[in-house]
Amino acid sequence: MARNEAVKAFPREIEAVVTVCDGVAECACIGGPDEKTGELFSVFVVKEARSDVTEEQIVAYCRHESMAYKIPRKITFLEELPKSNVGKILRRELRG
Repeated sequence: MARNEAVKAFPREIEAVVTVCDGVAECACIGGPDEKTGELFSVFVVKEARSDVTEEQIVAYCRHESMAYKIPRKITFLEELPKSNVGKILRRELRG
């Protein structure tokens, strides 16, 4: 890969890794601007029942399973993800 070639990561890739982490029921990933790296990934996580998974555990798992540029920089825990009537995650509501 050439030095000036951009490295891409997609939210779906990050969600696939985080969802497999013990204690995570479901998650949604959104990208946002970052001055240093170009894009910052934020992950919204719903824990499994009685799970005590922490932000640090999720980041450690992602470090083990992913490339450094695919590690989420911000993790927010929610009781549930906003969804449409058909069950699709409403990412635009997570941006606000």
